[in-house]
Amino acid sequence: MLDNHLPTADLQAIDAAHHLHAFTDGDQLNAKGARIIIKGDGVFITDSDGNQILDGMSGLWCVNIGYGRDELVEAAARQMRQLPFYNTLFQTSHIPALELAQRLAELAPENLNHVFFNGSGSDSNDTNIRMIRHYWALKGKPEKTVIISRWNGYHGSTMGAASLGGMKGMHAQGGLPIPDIVHINQPDWWGEGGELSPEEFGIARARELEAKIEELGEDRVAAFIAEPVQGAGGVIVPPDSYWPEIQRICDAHEILLVADEVICGFGRTGAWFGSDTYNIRPDIMTVAKGLTSGYVPMGASIVSDEVSEVINAGGEFAHGYTYSGHPVAAAVALENLRILDEEGIVERAGRDIAPYLKERWESLAEHPMVGEATIKGLMGSLALTPDKASRAKFAAGSGTVGYMCRERSFENNLIMRHVGDRMIIAPPLVISHDEIDILIERAIKTLDETYAAVKAEGLWQSA
Repeated sequence: MLDNHLPTADLQAIDAAHHLHAFTDGDQLNAKGARIIIKGDGVFITDSDGNQILDGMSGLWCVNIGYGRDELVEAAARQMRQLPFYNTLFQTSHIPALELAQRLAELAPENLNHVFFNGSGSDSNDTNIRMIRHYWALKGKPEKTVIISRWNGYHGSTMGAASLGGMKGMHAQGGLPIPDIVHINQPDWWGEGGELSPEEFGIARARELEAKIEELGEDRVAAFIAEPVQGAGGVIVPPDSYWPEIQRICDAHEILLVADEVICGFGRTGAWFGSDTYNIRPDIMTVAKGLTSGYVPMGASIVSDEVSEVINAGGEFAHGYTYSGHPVAAAVALENLRILDEEGIVERAGRDIAPYLKERWESLAEHPMVGEATIKGLMGSLALTPDKASRAKFAAGSGTVGYMCRERSFENNLIMRHVGDRMIIAPPLVISHDEIDILIERAIKTLDETYAAVKAEGLWQSA
């Protein structure tokens, strides 16, 4: 993008006239004017007014290696010159797709050795629904169609993926969820734990899965899907007791375990995958976002030997996409994975960056408006509250204070996202200690200003 662009007001007018935004109240946005981002470098982006903004959200949880890596541009250009497109349907393959499949099998947890390529995380979870139900039908158990997920989980926005997700606002639009998708409660101790200890609460919430299996009948339940750490739901870090109990339940019952690693994968939790962090043994793993660091769209379902063997032996799997395994996307993904590995970015994130960010981030719990500052790897959350002791919600509608805080954050040149009255971050893995200090400094300024505004507007009241 050239620096001599149109004035911001003119760009906003074009945007308002022609651009339909995702997850946005269009009239509200157009009255205010979109923020126009023109370039990125490292962990910073620059808007059309010249403001340099620290991107505390890695774009959308995805720019793991940071902005401005020419190696990915060059990888895309080389592949475009040689083979800009070919499909992987009809008994055809190409070198970037097969090399990427091999590399993902090497990186993924043991026994996940087969890759079905998709265009995004949403596409991948739609693929998972089809694959899971087809798998059980081929095993002679076509009645096993129910997939259990979690309220407030996020698995994408296509019809199938949004049904898997537990966002009720999404379910209210478009006739969701589709049949045979059911939900259990999330492991949000701070918001829902009551008088239980985190350990007790983690086990109790995990056992809701077992109760739901017993209610529906094991002969009908096909799979359980969950994010290792819930991302879009507010960076809900589960108690340490949660995932071991989930794994026990899945092992004890004849259901598949799907780990949605779209956000957690490729270093976000301080390891290559959230499944590594929590010792999860999934049958299928969903990936996207950090697979290419967001430079081009791509997703994948990484599948166990058992599931792959059954699917391959069952004749034609009548599913796929034009862009499955797109050669340019695969070439960019391979280069991205090379950089993450050879530059030690994932290793350094876990060993050095995550501990430093954890120390600085958890210090924000001292702020009078922060009830909980929780973090796992490079994804953190602040629960805003008017009463720390009781973990109270604000009397104002959910998200009122969070939105105020988000707007102040943007004004302070820091991107933090709000989910209800939680503030969340997921900065690029390449962020430095000095840049973390800048992030925390701007976060404190934002919290101070929001606190003053909440007090001034009479919103410092518990529900």
